[in-house]
Amino acid sequence: MLDDDDCRDILRETIEPMTANELSDICDIPKSTLYRKLELLSEASLVREQDIINPGGGRTTKYKRDFDDVTISMDDEDNFSVTVERPPRKADERLADIWSKMGDEL
Repeated sequence: MLDDDDCRDILRETIEPMTANELSDICDIPKSTLYRKLELLSEASLVREQDIINPGGGRTTKYKRDFDDVTISMDDEDNFSVTVERPPRKADERLADIWSKMGDEL
């Protein structure tokens, strides 16, 4: 996935939370393709979804890069290891993640 230009563009732009519409416009990726790429990046834990409750009702999903650094290494026995350094999360972000997961299961 990191060899995919669209995925790299998405990761570059998601340093701050962005909606799919914003990402589609900025990265010039069709929405159907963008959602597939976001799903791949989310499953790999490289992008995190943040649901924001709108004052008038409903919710908006924003996407944010969820790592600071990724290191791939190989030891003397040719075994690969991957280390992902993640930013610390504030209490409100952890709580939002919990609520989001609960909403997905309902």
